Amino acid sequence: MEQALDQQNRQYIKMTETPIPKLVATLAVPTVISMMVTNVYNVVDTAFVGTLGNSASGAVGVVFGFMSILQAVGFMCGQGAGSIMSRSLGNKDIEGATRYTSTGFFMSLFLGAMIGICSFFLLDPLVYALGSTVTIAPYAKDYILWILLAAPFMTASLTLNNLLRYEGRAKLGMCGLMTGAVLNIAGDAVLIFGFDLGIHGAGISTAVSQTISFLILLSMFLTGRTQTRIRISCVDIHLKTAGNVAATGFPSLLRQVLNSVATILLNGSAAVYGDAAVAAMSIVSRIAFFVMALAIGIGQGFQPVSSFNFGARKYDRVKKAFWFTWILAEILLVLTVIPVFVFAEPFVRLFRDDLQVVDYAVRALRLQSATLIGVPLTMVTEMGFQSTGQRLLASFSSSLRSGLIFIPVLLLLAHTRGMAGIQEAQPVSFVLSFLVSIVLSRIFLQHIDRARERTESDQA
Repeated sequence: MEQALDQQNRQYIKMTETPIPKLVATLAVPTVISMMVTNVYNVVDTAFVGTLGNSASGAVGVVFGFMSILQAVGFMCGQGAGSIMSRSLGNKDIEGATRYTSTGFFMSLFLGAMIGICSFFLLDPLVYALGSTVTIAPYAKDYILWILLAAPFMTASLTLNNLLRYEGRAKLGMCGLMTGAVLNIAGDAVLIFGFDLGIHGAGISTAVSQTISFLILLSMFLTGRTQTRIRISCVDIHLKTAGNVAATGFPSLLRQVLNSVATILLNGSAAVYGDAAVAAMSIVSRIAFFVMALAIGIGQGFQPVSSFNFGARKYDRVKKAFWFTWILAEILLVLTVIPVFVFAEPFVRLFRDDLQVVDYAVRALRLQSATLIGVPLTMVTEMGFQSTGQRLLASFSSSLRSGLIFIPVLLLLAHTRGMAGIQEAQPVSFVLSFLVSIVLSRIFLQHIDRARERTESDQA
């Protein structure tokens, strides 16, 4: 008992007294490494499958839209429960924190299983709804079958990783995610080429590696390496608790669902111009997400700092973390974008050395690279709202980049400018989202100031 209390006190001091730059960096580095390794897997997976032809390469992009739905559920449960859990820990409410950790985990596992089962019985219409063409659909079905089997473990893995981050234990999450990504890369090589299983091999590799990653992450909560625990007995079956998790995590769900819808619409718009266009936009999306992963990883280091210190009523630390995260993410993103912009064609050819694919992809990649610099402010503002419990504003800000702005821009430009408009849609949405986020960031900082004034008034 004394050892557990000592661990809790050390963690509280770490989260509330460590200098902000050091604390954010300490929590961000494992997350950045995890995301980069995971995205290296995505890049390698796309490159491996690309050797099977344009249709197979397009299938990866199509199924990526479905995987975004699974990610949406995992992030909703993980960030919803994690944000409340972290604020509870900041307020030294260990029992309440454990209740939300357990409830969020089992919600994620159940919802992932339900999605997998329902999707299995709707497989044919599902792959076409995701944007498959007639030639892409057979590959998409072969690939997605294995994803459906692993669906509950994929959603739960994301939830567990987010819970670990919000506890301030990102290194433990890194162990599980990195192991899964490395196994996935090795599995792709062995199953696709060694056993000549084609796209089936890619699906099997993803399913097995995600399951192993899930078991590693779950073990962190079952072996006493965390402050909170995962226990069936700690699950709160009251609708209010599940509703709090869902409402707080809704911005993450909304963002991921809109990403999925956007991917489906993008695939559908590009499909008019053939499999090469679908493959090209899929490749661009993977590369762009790889670049953004660095900034997102820094932002995810900010989230537990923001939520924990907000719960501990240390509002100046929340503001300092906001500014530090934005500036650091901006600098690192610019440094990453420059080589991608300059060497866009060689990057694209790593995935698919097809003249038509390269022609479509290079212009889209350069346009996106030039406008990605607006993403950090959008990201840190959205994460700030969510980590401090501002649900409505968090939902609005999370819906901008891939929803409220991107979807109508895509439909308009695809109709008026054809394939050129499809290439331009995401860059235009980045710019417009940045402009709106300037206003939202001021609202967030004012919210922190008002919270501090209320606390000072209560203490007076």
